[in-house]
Amino acid sequence: MTSSIEAMIRDGWDGFRRFVNPLVTARAQLLGEPFEAIYAEDGRLGDGERWVEDFHGTQSFGHRHPAITAAVMEYLGSNATNWYPSRVNPIAGSLAARVCERAGGDYERVFFASSGSEAVEAALKLGRAATRRPRILSLRGAYHGTTMGSCALIEPGMFRDRFGPHLPGVEALPFADEAALAAALASEDVAAVIVEPIQLEGGVRPLPSSYVEALCALTERHGALLVADEIQTGLGRTGRFLASETWPRRPDAIVIGKHFGGGLMPLSAMVTHADVFERAYGDHYAGAEAHNTTFSGNAAACVAGHAALDLLTDELMERNRTLGERFRAALSERLARHELFDEVRGAGMIAGIALRAVDHPWLSFEHFGLDGLADQPTTGVILCYRLYKRGYYGFVCGHDWRVLRLLPRFNILEKTLDELVDHVDEELEKLCALI
Repeated sequence: MTSSIEAMIRDGWDGFRRFVNPLVTARAQLLGEPFEAIYAEDGRLGDGERWVEDFHGTQSFGHRHPAITAAVMEYLGSNATNWYPSRVNPIAGSLAARVCERAGGDYERVFFASSGSEAVEAALKLGRAATRRPRILSLRGAYHGTTMGSCALIEPGMFRDRFGPHLPGVEALPFADEAALAAALASEDVAAVIVEPIQLEGGVRPLPSSYVEALCALTERHGALLVADEIQTGLGRTGRFLASETWPRRPDAIVIGKHFGGGLMPLSAMVTHADVFERAYGDHYAGAEAHNTTFSGNAAACVAGHAALDLLTDELMERNRTLGERFRAALSERLARHELFDEVRGAGMIAGIALRAVDHPWLSFEHFGLDGLADQPTTGVILCYRLYKRGYYGFVCGHDWRVLRLLPRFNILEKTLDELVDHVDEELEKLCALI
């Protein structure tokens, strides 16, 4: 680390508090989050006193994976162009070809962006432009990002409520309600239905297979695009390149992101079929870039994407499937004895530990002086807090704070997951003793 980088970090903690977001810093301090990391080694975070294992899911190859870092540094050490005035970028082109090949399903068009929410926006606009219809459907409990269009799709609450009125024509259907889906599509004015194969922020809730079958059949019958938001489930996380690979019909568009840039560069994509893309943007040259962003598919980010795909081998994805199954089974077996434990959910390297809410004055946000959070359950947050001290950076689901979501990095040691099971068991026992 150069002295200039060290100075940026040293002076930046207070700078973030003063000039970026004071309440985010206050939350991290209040909860005891190990947020003052200054370096990464072997995929973990270090603050000079302890090592922390990150279970957010963005760093699926570990923090600063050497292969991702080396690829980006090699590119930066060259004189290759990063941004092409013509928008014809060969590094984006080669990455798009690899994505389509790995995705299968006859996908032939890719739009690159920097964040998952931007890629969702691209899918929304694709749906309206390709069908010339106004309505977009999502599901209750969804999370699709926080830009203005994607925000309209998600569960009411802290990420959505203050930004109304929302995008017209958007409606959230009851989760996994086939009758509601059929009724909504029957009007023949729905452009697209966007769903997550597993709702991570909604409590790690997989879509039931019967609902997926209805979704695939009804969208095709009524001419609506089916969009799979695979920001959190895609790119090997569930043990497959895409969770939607097993659906009866491949989605008309998929959205990927999170670790697509190797955890080092911001990179996401909306992937679709050629005929759908041509219906939306193929009428004339002026319309070809009707949807675009300045740094879409910039070379530096796409180089990181290439390196990430190199790491994402079939063997690694199979390990995600088998090790993830073992991890969830171990959690279920060990935690079953606890009064506060409900169930473990997930697939592959996704584990959601669902806890029971508790009505106890000592375990309420009011007790901690946080009256504005009085309607939120505390059990998941308190368990996170206790695990921070053990060196694990876990998170509750954004729409359901009873559920602790754990997304291990793909190269995590089996021994580390075994130790985590032990520590979750011990900390949950202590939490149960308080009620």
